[in-house]
Parts: sequence; C-alpha cells; structure tokens
Amino acid sequence: MTKQAIWLFVAAGVGATIAELILFGEPAADVVYYVAAVPLCCLAWWGALRRRQEGGRLIWAFLALMLSLSVTGDAVQTWQYFNGGAPIAGPSDVLWLGAYPPQIAALILMARRRAPGQLRAAALDALTLTTAASVAAYLFLIEPMFAEGRLTVAETLVPVAYPLSDVTMLAVVLLLLLSPGRRGVPTGLLLSWAGLGLFINLGYSVVFSVVSFEYVDRIAALVLLCNVLITAVILHPDRGELTTPGPPSTKMHRARGIFLGMALMAAPVMTVVRHNLEFRAWLVVLVATAVCSGLVVTRFMQAVREQERAQAQLAFQAWHDPLTGLANRALLNERLHRDGPSVLLYLDLDGFKEVNDMQGHDAGDAVLKAVADRLTQAVRADDVVARIGGDEFAVACPGVTIDDAVALAERILRDVDAPIPFRDTTLTVGVSIGIASHSPGPDGSPALVLRSADEAMYKAKRLGRGRWVLAG
Repeated sequence: MTKQAIWLFVAAGVGATIAELILFGEPAADVVYYVAAVPLCCLAWWGALRRRQEGGRLIWAFLALMLSLSVTGDAVQTWQYFNGGAPIAGPSDVLWLGAYPPQIAALILMARRRAPGQLRAAALDALTLTTAASVAAYLFLIEPMFAEGRLTVAETLVPVAYPLSDVTMLAVVLLLLLSPGRRGVPTGLLLSWAGLGLFINLGYSVVFSVVSFEYVDRIAALVLLCNVLITAVILHPDRGELTTPGPPSTKMHRARGIFLGMALMAAPVMTVVRHNLEFRAWLVVLVATAVCSGLVVTRFMQAVREQERAQAQLAFQAWHDPLTGLANRALLNERLHRDGPSVLLYLDLDGFKEVNDMQGHDAGDAVLKAVADRLTQAVRADDVVARIGGDEFAVACPGVTIDDAVALAERILRDVDAPIPFRDTTLTVGVSIGIASHSPGPDGSPALVLRSADEAMYKAKRLGRGRWVLAG
C-alpha cells in the first residue's frame, strides 16, 4: 500500500468513527463498527504474513493477533448485550485481556530492534514514569474497586486487571517513545494508536467508577479509530523504521528531566489529593516514592557517568593517535616538557611505502598497528611511545643512559623486522632509528630534540637503513 493510500485509509477510518458517533445508541452503530473492523483484521493479517522484510513476521503477527482478539471480544460483548446483558467478568474480558500480551511483546521487540544496546536510559525513564502512573492507578482506580466488596473472585480481579495491564502497556510505550530511532509517519501512527488506546481504557475505568454507564458506548466508538491506526502501521510501506536501528542518542532532552521531576512529585501530590488514606494505601505511596527517588537518582548518576565517559573519550582523542592508540605529537611534547632528562628515539619505517602501494592501505594500517604493539611491548611502563607522522614513531625514555637507549634500539630493530601476518600472506618492514638526549630547559626544547633525533634517523637511512645512529 502506498503512502497516499495509507492517508486515504486513515481518513476513511476517521469518517467511519464519526458515523458511529452520530449513530450512537442505535443498532446501526454496531453495524458500522463490524463492517469496518472485520476487514481491518483481514488486512492486518495480510500485511503481517505477506511482507517478510522489516524485522520478520513475528512483530506484525503479534499486532494482528492483538487486533483480532480485541475485535472478537467486542463481538462477544455485543452478542451478550443483545441476549440479556454482559456480566462484569465474562468471555469478552478474557479476549480483551488476552490482547495485552501480544501487543506488549510486539512493542518490546520493536524497542530492542530499534535501539540495540541503548535501552538502559529509556528503560529507567519509563520505569520512573510508570511507577508514578501505577500509584495513580492504585489510588484512584484499583483501591476503590477493592473497597466495593464484590461477590466473586472474578468480579474483583478482572476489573483490577485492566489498569494493571494498562500500566504495563504504558511502560512499554514509554520505552519505545524514549528509545533512540527514526521518527517518521509509522512511528507517529503507532504512538497515536497507543495513546488513544490508553485514553480509551482510562475512560472505561473512569466511566465504571464515576460517570454513568451509558457513556461507555461513546468511548467505544473511538476503538474503531484505534483499530484503523494500528492496521495503517502494519500496512505502511515505511514500517521498517520501527524495527531498524537508528542513530544513537547523544544527549538527554530537557523534557525528560521535567518528566522525571514530575514523576518524583507525583506520589506526594496524590497523597495530598486523597485524604484519609488507609495504611495499605499509605504503604503503596511510600514504596512508590522510594522507587521513584531511586530510579531518578540512578538515571542522573547514569547521565553523569555518560558525561564523564564522553569527556574522557574526548581527552583521549586529543592526546592519542586514532589508528594505533599511541600518544600523538602533542602528548609527546607535553611529556618532554614535564619529565626530567631523557633519551628520545626517532623511528621511521623502511619499506612501508612499498607495502602501501602493493598491498593497499588496509595492509599499511595493519603494519602500523603491529609496529605500535611491538614498540609498546619493548619499552618500560614509564616510557612514552608516540606516532608523530604517517610511518614515523618516537619513544621517550626518561631517566635512562645512552647505553640503555642503544640496547632498546637494538631490541626494536629485531622486533620490527619480524614478519607481520596479514590475511593469507605476511608483510615485512624495517626501521631506521635516530637517538638524541634531552634535558628540559631553555636549550633543550622538545622541538630541538625532535629535530636532532630526526636528523640522526635520516643519517641511519643514508647509511643503509635498518640501523640506529646517535645524534651529534
């Protein structure tokens, strides 16, 4: 189905919903609903089973199953109304409650596919907001139902199961909403369906507990629009955005901080609104406040740690070579300024250009990484190994003698000369080394010692490569 057809499809659904509202209270309203709802179920299954791409069939089959169970529950209740009335807890409730698990499973799978490995922050925020919503559901919907003293277990548990299921549904909707990913038309349709569904279910609960029962049918008219929206999601040609990883989230939106603050205040505010709470209700509020506080603190601690990791990463990138992970020229200069007397080895690879030209840049990168590893293993923990150019390296050795530096240069010549495995072959390079001593002060700047060691290295190359030369 094309994008234009999707919008015509949604517009037709809005029209059918308006017609059902106009015909409220008449049998024709039910006719309008089922004439539209049954084809919607067929289209949903066709869209779920026919299209194999965009994350497989399972997610879309879950949504089609949810729609079928919901419409079947509506049909069972309509039949009961025409045959003497529907009970408080009956077969239709089994079907409606049975529709929650597949839709919850579908949204969780979407979130996991949409943001693999990036759901921790979204999960914490969703749990915080859901905890606040759970307190509201308990104080204003569930606790009054227990107070009514219904006759049977089913008549007590079934009405309570709806707000509990809605709270769970809210949690997974928030998880999907707060997770990173693309935000196109299918995502908007899905969130509109979920938001409208939660509004309808909340309306049912309020109607049962506060308003006259006759208004239930008016709210039920919106169920048709809900069914249209979820079918449009299943049929949309770009639905793959709901199951395709999007760009990672790099910052926390300020609205999330506001929502977390509201969630933290929700339980105390609702305690003020509801006077004369029983001990059980006070205990629920106390636990919810503690949970919300813990989740908010955890969330902000996580944000602080993420910020610290980002700053550490930026600092590392500023002082290190991105390919080899070695120190760069800036860090080498800083260490030469800071450390006491030292010896500097300036290295340039022999034969590296030939490897790059004949084997390609991947082979050149493999050589640079291998040489970096071998240099790191050859030096002491206090020494600094730096990459200061394309195939040029430097080793700063504080507090060593020239004899120690010469011994290190000999070891480096042997280590670098060893063959380097690359794919199905081996690569070989050599190294020429210039050695210069360094003493911090006016006459011993890092630039001067680097120049001296560089000149010694070029002398080693002129003498035949694969050797070391002392500066001066």
